[in-house]
Amino acid sequence: MEIWFQDEMRLGQKNGIVRQWARRGSRPRQPADQRYESAYLFGAICPARGTGAALALPYADTQAMQLHLDEISSTVARGAHAVLLLDRAGWHTTSSIVVPRNLTLIFLPSRAPELNPVENIWQYLRQTWLSNRVFDTYEAIIDAACDAWNRLMAQPSAITSIGRRDWAHVGQT
Repeated sequence: MEIWFQDEMRLGQKNGIVRQWARRGSRPRQPADQRYESAYLFGAICPARGTGAALALPYADTQAMQLHLDEISSTVARGAHAVLLLDRAGWHTTSSIVVPRNLTLIFLPSRAPELNPVENIWQYLRQTWLSNRVFDTYEAIIDAACDAWNRLMAQPSAITSIGRRDWAHVGQT
């Protein structure tokens, strides 16, 4: 049995600005963009294994969610069954979704993002690799999202550290 968490984030040319080191009293310049091109990063993590599965897609809809569920299913350990905890977005709860046989979906309570550690993963990705940048094209947005996710996947201990919740791992090592 594996416990996975899933969510999606929008990433685009209207990007966030985060704190940066600067000399006291100075006002460092930070890049900003007025364009609106964006993409969605669908991501899921298994903190116990320190791994995850993600897709960078143009829309957040039922078809994108189906592709993501299939990707998660292919990443679950061979012979294991995964419980996937996720929010109640419309494209998660639709009857059009075909849940792969090795996954069981469990919906978190509404308006409770603090229960989903992927929210903290998004914060980490933005803070570490995605903020204070201007993306020239849609392809640059996709490349940045994929690069940030791949860098995270290269750090299994970070996934475990950020994603582990004691209440979700009772009886697991």
